[in-house]
Amino acid sequence: MLEAAALTYGMLASFVLSSANRNRKAQRANPKIVEVFGYLLVGTSVGGAMALGGYALMVAGA
Repeated sequence: MLEAAALTYGMLASFVLSSANRNRKAQRANPKIVEVFGYLLVGTSVGGAMALGGYALMVAGA
C-alpha cells in the first residue's frame, strides 16, 4: 500500500512541478487546479514530516 501512495505522490509532484515550470517559461499564470494540487502536495509533505518526526521522538524517548 505504501508503494502505491509513493507512486501517486511522485507522479502528482512531477505533474505539478513540470506544469508550473512550463507556465513560468511561457510567462502565464498557473491554472487553479495546478495551484490546488500544489497546496495539496505541500500539506501532505508537512503532515508526513510531522508524523514521522513525532514517531521518531516517541521511539527515541522509549
